[in-house]
Amino acid sequence: MRIGSYQLNAVETGQFALDGGAMFGVVPRPLWERKLPPDDRNRVHLAVRALLARELDAAGEPTGRNLLVDTGVGQKWDARMADIYGVDHSRLRIETSLRDLGLGLDDISDVLLTHLHFDHAGGATRRNDAGKLVPTFPEARYYVQKQNLDWAQNPTQKDRASYLKENFLPLLEAEVLETTEGPGEFWPGIELHLSYGHTCGMQLPRFHDEEQSLIYCADLIPTAAHVPLPWVMAYDNEPLVTMSEKEQILERAASEGWWVFFEHDPESAMAKVEKGPKGFAAGERSDLAS
Repeated sequence: MRIGSYQLNAVETGQFALDGGAMFGVVPRPLWERKLPPDDRNRVHLAVRALLARELDAAGEPTGRNLLVDTGVGQKWDARMADIYGVDHSRLRIETSLRDLGLGLDDISDVLLTHLHFDHAGGATRRNDAGKLVPTFPEARYYVQKQNLDWAQNPTQKDRASYLKENFLPLLEAEVLETTEGPGEFWPGIELHLSYGHTCGMQLPRFHDEEQSLIYCADLIPTAAHVPLPWVMAYDNEPLVTMSEKEQILERAASEGWWVFFEHDPESAMAKVEKGPKGFAAGERSDLAS
């Protein structure tokens, strides 16, 4: 898909699994299991889907500026934690997905991190042959909201397990992590929307031109099943804030025909939003393969 000066592609980085009850909060299991059936450990299996935006010049040729939004869970897991979270790279890895699009790790010039939870920033760093933690994308600058970086360095008891310093301290040490502050234009044709219900200072990029918009929803709307307003994760720090933020985004998405991008939906990369008598629902789907 092309929007403005950007060619957009979904980048599958792997899979992982989280507790189904935690993923759906107060929604009863008989309802959510129809959407995402759990395994025998009550976990739902999820995608960790990044978004690649390749900048094109006026002639439609690549400029060499390649932006990656989020990075997946990464491959630094020990066996015990990989088992708990069902981390699976047997079929999908960020390296192979980028290679299928004609790129390598060193072709990524910029990485926009929506927030620093392990399933979004885990792939931002890796261990080199000497076992040292280094940036995964050696030529890239990384960007995160200052509020989220501050929060990640001093998390609460509730979300401490989601902020792993191995995923962002090496970026600071390498002096490749820059902070953004507030909503607004990130690059021409890319607007940042901020969200505070899930965690502090999550940034959601919206790619737009005069005809189309695509918003990368990260954990505000992680799957198509989470489009209805009350379907909110127990992981969210402020669930009522999440509901309000969802409503604002979904109202515009439905009325203006935005594509809503799902980072964790196991089937669909994105969908259009429909509003009916019972509220919002995911409509037309796409895998954003081209």
